[in-house]
Amino acid sequence: MSEKKLIDDCFYVEQKRFDIWNSTDLEGNGLITSLKEDVCISATRFYLKGRQEGFSTSRTYDGKVGGMS
Repeated sequence: MSEKKLIDDCFYVEQKRFDIWNSTDLEGNGLITSLKEDVCISATRFYLKGRQEGFSTSRTYDGKVGGMS
């Protein structure tokens, strides 16, 4: 296992068991889990940006698949 790395002075990434990467905020709260370090870093940046600026409203759709009755 590796030591925590501070990224952008905003969050940490750390390699855990089975080559899983986790990110945590400065207070130690878990944020993102990923299989690769670079993906963990980019996903955490995206998540923190959305949390800071607000996430866009998303739409949901309801569909029905018909078949023989």
